[in-house]
Amino acid sequence: MADKPTRVGARLAPVLHRFIEMPPTRDGKPNSYDDIVRKTTIEPDTSVRPSRAQEQEARDGHRALDVDERVLHDRVMSAIAASSVGSSGLTVEVSRDLVTLRGRVPQAAMLRTLEDLVARVPGVETIHNQVVIG
Repeated sequence: MADKPTRVGARLAPVLHRFIEMPPTRDGKPNSYDDIVRKTTIEPDTSVRPSRAQEQEARDGHRALDVDERVLHDRVMSAIAASSVGSSGLTVEVSRDLVTLRGRVPQAAMLRTLEDLVARVPGVETIHNQVVIG
């Protein structure tokens, strides 16, 4: 019968022991692969941590806009800024002809006005309105 399979580390430890100058354990047996890795691998530098904003950006991901999307984004932002709604507290994301609106407006009438403004911008086909009132 075949022997029971052993862990890879147990089979490699004697081989690695020849190449890495590691003293054997107290009982004279060579170190396991895991022990060798633990003793020779440098710990990552944990002194520099990302800020909460950087962590959120990493979760959300970043997608660069192409030229057409940048033009559409600028058109939408200028239309919103020129209106009574104003662009403070609003974010606009553009993906091809899809415009996603996020943020807050104080009144329901401003929400309807915002949607109408964006719908009239040339190049906008679809609007995902995620703006909340309050």
